[in-house]
Amino acid sequence: MKVSRAISILFLASYPPTCAAQKAALQDEDWSAISIPHDPLKGPPPLMAERDDYPTFVREMIELDWRPADPIHLFLILPKGQPKPPVILYLYSFPSGTDRFMDDDFCKFLAQGGFAAAGFVSALTGQRYHNRPMKEWFISELQESVGSSVHDVQMILNYLAGRGDVDTTRAGMFGEGSGAAIAILAAAADSRIRALDLVDPWGDWPDWLAKSTLVPDDERADYLKPEFLKKVAPLDPVVWFDKVKVPVRLQYLSAPLVTPAAVRKRIAAAAPSQAKIISYEDAVAQYKAAKLKFFDWIKDQLRPVAGQDMSKR
Repeated sequence: MKVSRAISILFLASYPPTCAAQKAALQDEDWSAISIPHDPLKGPPPLMAERDDYPTFVREMIELDWRPADPIHLFLILPKGQPKPPVILYLYSFPSGTDRFMDDDFCKFLAQGGFAAAGFVSALTGQRYHNRPMKEWFISELQESVGSSVHDVQMILNYLAGRGDVDTTRAGMFGEGSGAAIAILAAAADSRIRALDLVDPWGDWPDWLAKSTLVPDDERADYLKPEFLKKVAPLDPVVWFDKVKVPVRLQYLSAPLVTPAAVRKRIAAAAPSQAKIISYEDAVAQYKAAKLKFFDWIKDQLRPVAGQDMSKR
């Protein structure tokens, strides 16, 4: 069964204007804090946009609205024949969208082994970038982009726990690039994340902003100003990484993408002692490691061990 184009257009099309009241509500959220408040943002009930049934899995497309003018489109893949499966959150790097979660073969791959998968995008990315002047983008609003997305991870876990059909006591998170930076902060804030699988995380903000190829040269000076760096300092993965107490795999691809080699080294040096750090020497080694088993490591961390109480892990 293919995703209905009409439903997808409805799912992605309309957004309310970002009025002054909505901007004020956004500013009430403390993006410098990695933990959500005890009384978190609340919004209308989740909207089920579509539910597709396949031989081995079910895919649900859900709209979550706990922040004004910022609906989150969550793709939840549920394996068949596995009551209350463990769940892995997938967050890819800016500027990646959610198209991969509408790929039937990819969803089947994620659900293999009896695992649920929850895919979404970070703030100011993909369908979440709207009603903004073009000068405001993921990097120019880095505190909001990272801080609000860290909160989103916790709110998504709250939503999944409330459903009752996935096991959030066995939750893991895969993150790539900016998604890996957000995953580190989320794992430091939320003990429900039991394993962390990271690829090329961003971080070490002063040097990353000074040297990353993703930052336009004509904007770079603005991001190196003390006031900008002060805003993002509480959200630096280098500061929080050693607070993560769960199994961690940190993978570096064969060639640096947007994170400079020196920054990679600092992030690796900040990793907790239990982290497994892998640097692929070349594209061939990287391909062999990834082929058909890229997510096996994190799934292995979430499988129950005989006699083990996962809630106390």
